[in-house]
Amino acid sequence: MMRPIPIGIDDFRLLREQGMEYVDKTHLVRDVLDKGAQVLLLPRPRRFGKTLNLSTLRCFFEKRDEDVSSLFADLSIWQAGEAYRAHFQRYPVVFLTFKDVRFATFERCLDGIRMKLAALFEEHRAVLDAATASEAEGRRYREILDGTASYATCADALLDLARLLHRHHGERVVILLDEYDAPIHAGHANGYVKEVLEFFRAFLAAGLKGNPHLFKAVLTGILRIAKESIFSGLNNLAVYTLLRPDFATSFGFTEPEVEALLDRAGRRDRLATVRSWYNGYVFGGTVVYNPWSLLNYIDSPEPEPRPYWVSTSANDLVREVLVRHASQAQKDIEALLEGSGVERRLDENVVLSDLGSRADALFGLLTFSGYLKAEKRSLGLDEEPHYRLSIPNREVRQVYTSTFREWMSERLGGESDVDRLKQALLSGNAESLEEELQRFTQNVLSYHDTALRPEQVYHAFVIGLLATLEPEHEVRSNRESGRGRPDVTIRPRQAGKPGAVLELKVAKPAKKTLDQALAEGVSQIRDRDYAAELVASGASPVHAFAVAFDGKTVRAQAV
Repeated sequence: MMRPIPIGIDDFRLLREQGMEYVDKTHLVRDVLDKGAQVLLLPRPRRFGKTLNLSTLRCFFEKRDEDVSSLFADLSIWQAGEAYRAHFQRYPVVFLTFKDVRFATFERCLDGIRMKLAALFEEHRAVLDAATASEAEGRRYREILDGTASYATCADALLDLARLLHRHHGERVVILLDEYDAPIHAGHANGYVKEVLEFFRAFLAAGLKGNPHLFKAVLTGILRIAKESIFSGLNNLAVYTLLRPDFATSFGFTEPEVEALLDRAGRRDRLATVRSWYNGYVFGGTVVYNPWSLLNYIDSPEPEPRPYWVSTSANDLVREVLVRHASQAQKDIEALLEGSGVERRLDENVVLSDLGSRADALFGLLTFSGYLKAEKRSLGLDEEPHYRLSIPNREVRQVYTSTFREWMSERLGGESDVDRLKQALLSGNAESLEEELQRFTQNVLSYHDTALRPEQVYHAFVIGLLATLEPEHEVRSNRESGRGRPDVTIRPRQAGKPGAVLELKVAKPAKKTLDQALAEGVSQIRDRDYAAELVASGASPVHAFAVAFDGKTVRAQAV
């Protein structure tokens, strides 16, 4: 029988005490203890159970008067043996989350961190009341509590608290930091990334590097932000990204776990549906489901799936980088949207400063944020591994299509203008097509400090078309048709519906005028029978257009 579904509950104790559904991930405790590294960084996409897992670690390790062994009695860690149970409720635990420290300025960010530290220190106030702190330690502790602590005192807060807890309890400390990179993402988005990186470099170094009061530390986040030297000198740190086999099943749900959930919910017949919508992520070679979406789907009475994960929070950084690099990475983005995938090498470090300038950084961000799955390709022992990247499922695909659909709408002027463009293409109206393309080109160029090359403008246009016309039409570029490769073909997925073919040309100063470029496109469509493939597929009627660009000027002609 299905127990209540814990939607949005990431407190392990609360979940267990209320008898809610829980997919056993307590083997994470064993894996953390088995690793020789003292500090572990476990980056995973959002909503994949990071906070709940840290809450589980806290509940297991934290020293307290009350016995909570009943919460673990039927779980894998309790069956793992006495060697692991020897660590149960043994250590003082510092648990700190930065998930909601997202502010527009560094001053507000630091205020938010001060508030987090004040709440943390209040939770452990017994070490101050026990009078084991020195005068200086007590003064800094009270400054943290009342929110007047200096930058330097905040930076040393982890170390100071660990020292006092170790002294008070006689055991070294377990430190659990959730969403460590959330303030850094906010800093990147709002222009203070240098300042926030400087703070966290000092904060983490003090608390985690050479700290004699530390037993274990586990950090979670979305990305491994390392090349900015945030973890500079932390030789006790081990990083296990989703490319590594370690901890592969600790986050997300495996196929057997999903089958068991669906069985209990009486919805086993929906396995194929949830597989296409919520499966497809690859963690260390293991295929996993999105737990947030899967649980929401099971909890919903609706038989049809919905995009639960993509609507849980803003995808601003992903959307921004996708659009920024759309023109340079057109072929790769098209291949992803078409389902064929791309081959890439991946750097496990995501360098935020590179996201604005290097298209290569796009694929690392998309992979480690959960918007691409990475399947390792086997190479020789001396070769650097590379990965086949593809969109994991139907839910995530909606992020791509909605991103470029919204971007297309903004550049054209609104949804009504998008509809006019679609109508022009599918009705053969060259005058209206020219008008909409003129508006699009002017707006795209005005959005960039340095004007894009005309070729890049229409590359971006093709991606926008693909997102706008799917799923009713299949949009492809440079595909065989007749005796050549037209720039764009728009094929209806249902025979008897209209299709279109476009040949895009660029005028070149002193070499080819706008009229000459347009005439060249018209001739190419006719001479090479570019409409042949669409006609053969059953599209009817088929409209062909030659389009020529000259800076911000566009001409279109029906053929």
